[in-house]
Amino acid sequence: MMRQPARASSGRYVSRLTGGTLAVIMAGGRGERLKDLTANRCKPATPFGGKFRIIDFVLSNCVNSGIRQISILTQYKAQSLIAHAQHGWSYLRGEFGEFVEVVPAQQQCGPDWYRGTADAVYQNIELILSHRPKHVLVLAGDHIYKMDYGPMIAYHVEKGADITMGVVEVPASESRHFGVLTATEWNRVTKFTEKPAVPDTLPGKPESILASMGIYVFNTRLLEMLLKEDAASSSSHDFGKDILPKAIAGTLQVFAYPFQDVQTRAQSYWRDVGTLDAYYEANLELVHVAPELNIYDEDWPIWTYQVHQPPAKFILDEEGRRGLAINSMVSGGCIISGAHVNQSLLFSNVRVEERSTIERAVILPNVQIGAGCGVRGAIIDEGSEIPDGMQIGVDLEADARRFLVTEKGIVLVTSEMLRRLPP
Repeated sequence: MMRQPARASSGRYVSRLTGGTLAVIMAGGRGERLKDLTANRCKPATPFGGKFRIIDFVLSNCVNSGIRQISILTQYKAQSLIAHAQHGWSYLRGEFGEFVEVVPAQQQCGPDWYRGTADAVYQNIELILSHRPKHVLVLAGDHIYKMDYGPMIAYHVEKGADITMGVVEVPASESRHFGVLTATEWNRVTKFTEKPAVPDTLPGKPESILASMGIYVFNTRLLEMLLKEDAASSSSHDFGKDILPKAIAGTLQVFAYPFQDVQTRAQSYWRDVGTLDAYYEANLELVHVAPELNIYDEDWPIWTYQVHQPPAKFILDEEGRRGLAINSMVSGGCIISGAHVNQSLLFSNVRVEERSTIERAVILPNVQIGAGCGVRGAIIDEGSEIPDGMQIGVDLEADARRFLVTEKGIVLVTSEMLRRLPP
């Protein structure tokens, strides 16, 4: 009997594709729009969701998709990211060709550090080729989403594509933050513009645009050729500004891969937490009864490293001194001592003393909140110590003189800001 060829949609075929794919995660960005939250860490290393870091989502997507060869390219203030990757992602088996390797910027091609996203990959092209992948999956390390990359790589093969881009629909008003695509009915990309002020909108949807997720599938040899050509040019050496527009304008087959539910065609969850307001909102969405991002999904777990902590504890039971949390997430090691926590997310090892009230706040790890404090609509950065009686989020004019207040009135408090306050 003649054996039928495997379809790209079959599980075995997809697993072969992912097994022959190298993931390159771009994790060197400054995350400048997060302001003081990334003063001492890169954006992918920023805590998220009570126990994770932002990069854990893309790393978990890779591992859950069957991609076990992963290179993380770092540059800006990468120490906490490097430590996290070493502690939490060193369990892959090197003898089976599996790895998560952290690749710091090393001036591989002369005196320059990474000059752009394309240059970051180009400076490591020999390392990439040494793993002999059939496909290279280039990923941004600073978005929150759950995605099986296998079907996208299979789509790339089925289309006979040279480059495939992951895309989502976002409001047209957000175009200045994204690369915007124009595509045919069959998802062939005909135009790509980086952060346009006046974007091309979707047919029949004048308030929506097709935005790049920062996810690209390349055939390896083509990627090498494009990067070498770009390195020899006077471009800005960026995928969005240079590589992709040139490829689309030429003869290459570039396709868009919509990130949506296969059955319903509904947009899947994807968040760019690039601003303080977006970061705050994405974290607080998790305390809802049924949040769109399900971090309790046993079929698609989000892996991470965390210090072993005792369970959260709520103590004291007196009027005005009752330790409780309502509609909130409270991580291990937290002690709520006679305080009230409402609609908030507390990371590990947070201590809240008596008669304090926490409302709609995101409290990062190892924060100490004194007695009689009020914290509302705020992000409290890791390691901060809020003195007894301090009120945050009550008087935004006063907060603006002491801390940082966003456009939407969210107050960011860091330990450095607290040290600058007069005694």
